[in-house]
Amino acid sequence: MRLSRGDLLFVSVVSALAGLAFAIVASSCAPRRQAAEEGVLQVSETEQTESFIRNFNPLLEVGDVRWAAKNSMYEPMLIHNPIKGVYVPWLAESYRWEDTKLIFALRHEVLWSDGQPFRARDVVFTFELLKKFDALDTRGVWRFLAGVRAVDDFTVEVSFRRSYVPGLFFIGQQPIVPEHIWKDVADPVSFTNENPVATGPFTEVAWFRTQAYQVNRNPHYWQKGKPAVQSLRFIALPGNDQSVLAMINGELDWAGDFVPAIDRVYVAKDPEHYHYWFPLIDGMVMLYTNTSEPPYDDERVRKAISMAIDRELVVEVAMHGYSKPADGTGLNEGYEKYRSPEAVARGASWVKYDLGAASALLDTVGLKKGADGWRRKPDGSVWEVNVNCPAGWTDWVRAAQAIARGLQKAGIHATLRAYDYNTWFDKVQNGDFDLTVGWTEPGPTPYGLYRNLMSTETKKPKGQASAENWHRYGSLEADVLLARLEQTLDPAEEMRLTYELEMLFATHAPAIPLFPGPLWGQYDSNRFEGFPDKDNPYAPLSPHNSPQPLLVLPELRPR
Repeated sequence: MRLSRGDLLFVSVVSALAGLAFAIVASSCAPRRQAAEEGVLQVSETEQTESFIRNFNPLLEVGDVRWAAKNSMYEPMLIHNPIKGVYVPWLAESYRWEDTKLIFALRHEVLWSDGQPFRARDVVFTFELLKKFDALDTRGVWRFLAGVRAVDDFTVEVSFRRSYVPGLFFIGQQPIVPEHIWKDVADPVSFTNENPVATGPFTEVAWFRTQAYQVNRNPHYWQKGKPAVQSLRFIALPGNDQSVLAMINGELDWAGDFVPAIDRVYVAKDPEHYHYWFPLIDGMVMLYTNTSEPPYDDERVRKAISMAIDRELVVEVAMHGYSKPADGTGLNEGYEKYRSPEAVARGASWVKYDLGAASALLDTVGLKKGADGWRRKPDGSVWEVNVNCPAGWTDWVRAAQAIARGLQKAGIHATLRAYDYNTWFDKVQNGDFDLTVGWTEPGPTPYGLYRNLMSTETKKPKGQASAENWHRYGSLEADVLLARLEQTLDPAEEMRLTYELEMLFATHAPAIPLFPGPLWGQYDSNRFEGFPDKDNPYAPLSPHNSPQPLLVLPELRPR
């Protein structure tokens, strides 16, 4: 029996809240747990885990690296603020382009947390580390860099192999490490950096246990009089339910978690002090089809799959109304000024829920229904489709369930496959899937989005790990437009080229946008104030997108 739209929504809401129900009831019956001492801000770690490993290496990807490494300790030269759409000067006071060179003017007043001066040689040393140890070059900067040199103590010159304006995002936001400490590290890839020396607002590891740790403020921080907060404390939370319970109990001052029915589950417990803000500026949540395999290499099939998805239902069921259905450009609200009305119109037909049109299109390409109602491939076998997603990501699991049910209604034998995160991610990177829910990486402009989605440079053969183009799609037309975008500093030309990329995407549907990802953020103002929110949107509220929390931490203060 197939559930109706209303039934599916009811079941989804019940299942989403069931895991919280007992915990919340128990919380309301139990005394409120004692908050941390005065001046200690309790923050939700990015990683949900039962125990912490003492690792503060900012040059490694997320995983066993602690939140504080990239968000409170090690700072970049610039920070891109997606709320304002601007680069905020940080360790660098300014930057300028000179042909294929990028010149950074560094701040004079910055000290490392051990009192040693921060200089241009630290920046040069950091980028040379990335060049020497490929595993540290997580942004792939040396694919477009020619060299980095110190012109003097406070000037850094970055040379590019070719004109590559988007490189500013990756160069400017690279965490910088101190040469006088790291020059003696034999293997910076395995280095856990247990006692960090950094320039950020919170650098001093006061104590560390597997279940919790605390970082005190930097005694030499360059923003005079800041931070006003004394310490950051983190507690190990193995899952989303435990994190929400900690929020309700006042054990977290700042968090960034998916919370179903947040107004009832969280805000209603203390409306004066419990707040949230979920701007739709995180990566677009996509349904990726494996275009290296038939029939997904046919854009008509991809469009038919898209038309079999009821995005309104997906947003209700999976996101509890926190997001909205995507259009055919794949752009989130952070790219609003770039959105082309023509491209939106071009993609409107294949992002609209229309089972009749989806069925007709599948018939046209020869994927017709058999007597049992399931569609057949040209060889007569049932077209069986797995819809993959990571287990435990309850919002995505519900989205995948709704997608599979829509495909079934179109005669596609679709099955949800939920894997543990590592298995799922390995399959995604190596192209071992039919369909999978996935994300896109947000950036300062749509360039990075469309490069990852359509560039032949990012397209890898099936079986070869791909960090970006998971669906393995490449367009020579997109390559030409991307190359021109890499060279222009003219805003009008940038807009024109971006419009053309949007039109390519909307025409060929290389991937299927579902809904823009909310950037989750919650805060408790009982003990601290100064958090950004929709009424004071100076930065994103979410604590989880490095290095953006560095914009927030210096602005917080005890009540």
